Amino acid sequence: MSGGAQLSVTDLRRSARHPVDHRVIGEHRQHGDVPLHIVNLSAHGFMVQGAIAFGRGERVSVRLPRIGRIEAHMIWVTEDRAGFQFERIIRSDDFLHLIDTLQPNPRLRRVR
Repeated sequence: MSGGAQLSVTDLRRSARHPVDHRVIGEHRQHGDVPLHIVNLSAHGFMVQGAIAFGRGERVSVRLPRIGRIEAHMIWVTEDRAGFQFERIIRSDDFLHLIDTLQPNPRLRRVR
């Protein structure tokens, strides 16, 4: 029997995703400010839509309502979408407030 949780990216992808339409300016070490269009969000990360100027494993910092500045790294990319995993998990109460802020339509929010 193994000890402790053995989390992987696949396990984290099972997190509930919330549809949002939020544009932010990400801060990248080499590319500077990069515009990002966040289209869904979970407590573990987010997905963006649109062209991305960098690749898997690279880090970007974004500023989110209630959360503030948080760093994330790209874990997958396709032609016009990319998935990022947060450096840390967002606390549930802060995450619920974030979703209420970014997704004002209550019909699109998950039932709590």
